[in-house]
Amino acid sequence: MTKMTLASYPHMLGFEQLERLLERTAKGSEGYPPFNIEQTSDYSYRITLAVAGFGEEDLSITVEDRQLVIRGRQSEDTDGRVFLHRGIAARQFQRSFVLADGVDVGEAVMENGLLHVDLTRAKPDTIVQTINIRKG
Repeated sequence: MTKMTLASYPHMLGFEQLERLLERTAKGSEGYPPFNIEQTSDYSYRITLAVAGFGEEDLSITVEDRQLVIRGRQSEDTDGRVFLHRGIAARQFQRSFVLADGVDVGEAVMENGLLHVDLTRAKPDTIVQTINIRKG
């Protein structure tokens, strides 16, 4: 059985990049940290990550090649501490979200162990283009 791709459909022209984005998104979808994505209006979204134990200085948010990348790295400060049990992991993470054209990253806010990242999408323009037919 052959794998169906977007290029296999003759009416889907120019969607090769979308196929690459889908493949890139499917890779490495680890479950930590947990997150929510909510639509806050017709043209805005909010991504919320549960980052308990991380401070603002432990987190970085970048946009790389239309991809929102959120990284967390906690510093190991075990100076003079002796753990009898260590159940709270201080592990690093990276979460990536592919952004569509026209989606911009707004502000990021830390609140009660949750990192909120706001996104806005430009309002679509309704454009009708008429193509003239010339005699050949």
